Amino acid sequence: MNYKDYYQILGVPKGAPAKDIKSAYRRLARKWHPDVNPSNRAEAEEKFKEIQEAYEVLGDADKRHKYDALGSDWQNAAAQAEAQRHYRQQAGTHFDNFDFSGGGSGFSDFFEEFFGRMGGGRRRSGGFSSPRKGQDLESSIELTLHEAYGGGKKTVSLQVEDVCTKCSGTGTERGHLCANCHGTGRTITMKKFEVAIPRGVKDGQRIRLTGQGGAGSGGGAAGDLYLIVHLLPDPQFERSGDDLAVELPVSFYDLVLGAEVHVPTMTGEVTMTIPAGTQSGARMRLGGKGMPKRDGKFGDEFVRVVGKLPTDLSKRELELFKELAALRDGKR
Repeated sequence: MNYKDYYQILGVPKGAPAKDIKSAYRRLARKWHPDVNPSNRAEAEEKFKEIQEAYEVLGDADKRHKYDALGSDWQNAAAQAEAQRHYRQQAGTHFDNFDFSGGGSGFSDFFEEFFGRMGGGRRRSGGFSSPRKGQDLESSIELTLHEAYGGGKKTVSLQVEDVCTKCSGTGTERGHLCANCHGTGRTITMKKFEVAIPRGVKDGQRIRLTGQGGAGSGGGAAGDLYLIVHLLPDPQFERSGDDLAVELPVSFYDLVLGAEVHVPTMTGEVTMTIPAGTQSGARMRLGGKGMPKRDGKFGDEFVRVVGKLPTDLSKRELELFKELAALRDGKR
């Protein structure tokens, strides 16, 4: 049994991210599809099978992990797999209800022994595949800061990528380019979901929708859908962890003389006291006015007061400022 270098087949390095592996597969599948290579169809078919086999492993996180774990020990693992296959062939009469033949799948012996046929073993009596959980899918959801603060239910329409059910993810339909997925083996559909938004959810956090992923096969459960949260910029607040920050323009006189001012928070305006003689740019803290935390408590809100100087001073106001300046100079 020969070792198959799936990374080399797809032309990607071993540490390549999933999106690069998917892109390489799509590009090569289109290039080597037999229907677009009529002059060297036999070579294209073999190449296309190799590409499909490589993506079947590297495109699945669990299979890729097992494949990477083989490493330099693949020869020993292959010998054990060969011994198991030989045992099954010798003991075939004891497994009459199962089909262990390798024909029809199109995958190499290396793939068959290490990863099994697509959908698992098949019963001769009823034609049922062994249960296989559907693929976990991933998408993103955009939320405003106020939606993240309040949480609750939200109905969203999302683009979801899944295995093409028309051609079982192979990219072909009866030997021709699948019109459903155009040879990529994947489909993108728009679906509606009701999502439970956790209060205080953060940017980059994942929300799991159980059973909303790819369909299972052979009676297996559906996979899960993971939504990556993307928080939209807020015109008023900036978030840092569980704390919020806001900039509050105030009168120059409020800083000098002190004042009661109204400050916006996520639940409405509150009154805050500015002490006399406060410097422009000073930060003041409103405890418990930040984002909700998992323990039921809240972060803080930090208010940066920015003094606004008057620009339309009257003649009398200018005279008074000159008098104040003179008094200030006299103190020095």
